[in-house]
Amino acid sequence: MMSTTLERPSAEAPGRRRDRPPRPSAATIAIPLAYLAVTVFAIWWLDIRPAVLLSGLEDIARLLQRMVPPTTGDPGNLLSLAIETLWIAIAGTGIATILSVFLGAAASRHFTGPRVIAWLARGLIIVTRAIPSLVFALILVRIVGLGPLAGGLAIAFHSIGMIGKMFADVFEELGPAPRDAIRSVGATRAQNFVATTLSRALPSMTSIVLYRLDINIRASAVLGLVGAGGLGLALQTAIGSLDYRRALGIILVIVLLLLALEALAYVAQRALSEHAGEHSAAQLYGREKRAGSPGWNRSRVLRVGSGIAVGLVFLVSLGQVLADPPRLAQIWDNTVRVLGGFFPPTFSPAIAYGILESVIMAFSATAFGVVIGLVIAVLSTRHLIRFEPIALALRGLMVLLRGVPDIIFALLFVAALGLGPFAGFLALTISCTALAAKFFTDALVRVDPAPLRALEATGATRLQVFVSGVWPQFVPSFIGNSLFTSDLALRESAVLGIVGAGGIGFLLDESVATLHYDVTAGILIALVVVVVALEAVAGWARRKVI
Repeated sequence: MMSTTLERPSAEAPGRRRDRPPRPSAATIAIPLAYLAVTVFAIWWLDIRPAVLLSGLEDIARLLQRMVPPTTGDPGNLLSLAIETLWIAIAGTGIATILSVFLGAAASRHFTGPRVIAWLARGLIIVTRAIPSLVFALILVRIVGLGPLAGGLAIAFHSIGMIGKMFADVFEELGPAPRDAIRSVGATRAQNFVATTLSRALPSMTSIVLYRLDINIRASAVLGLVGAGGLGLALQTAIGSLDYRRALGIILVIVLLLLALEALAYVAQRALSEHAGEHSAAQLYGREKRAGSPGWNRSRVLRVGSGIAVGLVFLVSLGQVLADPPRLAQIWDNTVRVLGGFFPPTFSPAIAYGILESVIMAFSATAFGVVIGLVIAVLSTRHLIRFEPIALALRGLMVLLRGVPDIIFALLFVAALGLGPFAGFLALTISCTALAAKFFTDALVRVDPAPLRALEATGATRLQVFVSGVWPQFVPSFIGNSLFTSDLALRESAVLGIVGAGGIGFLLDESVATLHYDVTAGILIALVVVVVALEAVAGWARRKVI
């Protein structure tokens, strides 16, 4: 007689274990709970109540009434500042790109030179990535003076960290076979790098630089708020003189400029990327009669022509940014004076309070932005709601909101609601909402349709298909993009205080204005430590979830 224990498979049987759904990672539960806890604390800390929100909306509505109809003032002056904004962004991005090639190569795991150079390169990338460009501009104005030179250098310093990290990642992803082959025939390290690494990484590097240029144009549009040139100077002047109609006109010019450049960057990326067209194939050179001579084809002509044009534009922009030679002679003396004041750095409870306030603003704004962005993303795709006018209207609104730098929202909220972290929280929430909605919409569009069609074939409702088919595929992107959004929000929250919207930025601005550079150094060190620590936590969470 067969035992009943043999007829009934054990719960630990291998076949049964394979049929079990995968157990969710602890990070999948812990991360949302952590954001929820910070958000609840922030609601109490920032005094976020429905009555306060309604009162704030009334103040904002009154401010908007004072801003219409928009005016631009002197069009020639505005055009000149808009062009200066472009020169700042292009010059800063170009300088950062050139330096990032060397830094990225040295920071890569494949670097075979002295280890101390690799550590220095990685340290420089980490520090420059953690400090926002507006903070660099605040300090550089004291070194090189008011104007576009401070703006161009600020963009360059911050971009070195971003571009250098991405270049290092691209270099590490390349296969080792060509590199080993070239090394075996006695090529030098520089020859090997140019022939086997740089040449293969160029398409990816081009995309990275174009993406960064798009971000830098947005950043350079507000550098004038601290005197570093560009359209931000006119905006600060208009708001400071209560000329809100001109302020709105300048904001609209900034938005139109950014949208036009975003479209241009998209077209350039499509033209320069490999396999941009269907059934296209990668071909660096055209066919030549002699096998050893690379020929010319349309792709090579386009690449070389684009490279020459970009180089000329960069040189012109560099000349415009460096158009004040007498000031260059003072840079060394000012650098020694400012950096000498950094030592020894000072730490105080006020710095800890400011950092804490920035972190709370960033995390709570991320939580609200992620929830609202998720709703917008679901309404913008066809998984649950299939009403095209809503989807088009929401996508257009998000593109418009993404075009406005969050510090401009902060300026407007400070003008309407007064100084304090509540204005910064609202500005960051709008920025996080637009960013999260973009990321989530892209992720929802890319889900694998096969499981959804299978569920539909069984007669499942649209809600059941979403819950059982879409959501499980979407969760890793949801967690990863939420962490990335909070990472960006933390950097931005550190500068909103410069315009009075709460956080450590106010103390930073005050320390530079009163020449207390030891306090400035303490704030920068604390900021770098917090950003790097949160990046490490986010990296751990991504590895657990994705």
